[in-house]
Amino acid sequence: MNRIAPETMPLSIKSGNWTNGHIQGIAVDKVNGFIYYSFTTVLVKSKLDGTVIGSVEGLSGHLGCLDFNDEDGKVYGSIEYKHDAIGKGILKSNPGAKLSDEDAFYVAIFDVDKIDRMQMQAERDGVMTTVYLPDVVEDYSFNDGFEHKYACSGIDGISFGPGFGNGKDSKQMLYVAYGIYGDVNRVDNDYQCILEFDYREFPKYEKPLAQLEPHKSGLRCKNRYFLYTGNTNWGIQNLEYDESTGDYFVAVYNGKKEQFKNFPMFVIDGSVSPKKQTLKGCYGEEGLVLTLKKRGIYDEASGTYGLTFDKGQTGIASLGDGYFYVSHNDRVVIDDIKYNTSTIKKYRLTDDIGENPFVLCE
Repeated sequence: MNRIAPETMPLSIKSGNWTNGHIQGIAVDKVNGFIYYSFTTVLVKSKLDGTVIGSVEGLSGHLGCLDFNDEDGKVYGSIEYKHDAIGKGILKSNPGAKLSDEDAFYVAIFDVDKIDRMQMQAERDGVMTTVYLPDVVEDYSFNDGFEHKYACSGIDGISFGPGFGNGKDSKQMLYVAYGIYGDVNRVDNDYQCILEFDYREFPKYEKPLAQLEPHKSGLRCKNRYFLYTGNTNWGIQNLEYDESTGDYFVAVYNGKKEQFKNFPMFVIDGSVSPKKQTLKGCYGEEGLVLTLKKRGIYDEASGTYGLTFDKGQTGIASLGDGYFYVSHNDRVVIDDIKYNTSTIKKYRLTDDIGENPFVLCE
């Protein structure tokens, strides 16, 4: 099927106004011309001209980053059910929402062709299934003198793309990134953690969402990778593969440890295979470590490269040929009601390998 040429896509798209949490991620169907937004507890389907087609609501968990699967035409997202500050905040801001006593983490799969009206219900209308992630549950629940292995706060970033070091035309996999607690007093939270799955195995495990009785139908990851970035606040918010470069873009909220530059964006060099290394600050544990692209500013003290581009944490989508859509989230007040909103703006990636290679398309 022919894709829409990215240079012909709109320069900006208005998401509309939503009373749910702020925008967490975006995904673009580059063939049929749809864009999808996750506003924390609602998935929104829209045309590229901003016309909203429908929504999926009734979620009491945190729906995060999204990606569109060109192979099956579905939208995949990270969703987490937990009882920390984030989970409690969602319940407080959504009166009537209920949550099981269990913590649970899933890949959410939306059959977006079925989304044709507003306020469709995630549990009742047959538009959403989920796959349980036991690795994440175990790391989040871990307590061996300190809580949460690798400082795992759950999951957020998600992306389809080829295996690291396998080449652009290799088999596509699904990557799910941990949220990471940014505690400046910990020494084991300076890596990003990314799990690799073969999404073709998911149909054997997919089950409808049941929020008060979380199912445990799922599978373990094929591989676990680590990316040394230094401290971040909540880990990888958005993870996005870019086929034009063969690299993965990583958007985070700036960390607070003074020994790091605390960049808001990093780039994983997709051409380099993972290397087994002893993980810094992880008590002698070894892991498969990914390589940062030599793009942006080099911090000699930590040995990391990073970009100063401070958008993408609430949504970034590669359109091909070096173009990206990037979320600019905002809040507006209309008739004393507070709404979350976003303007999706188109950027172009330049050949500049400096601190900010993105140029706004105007």
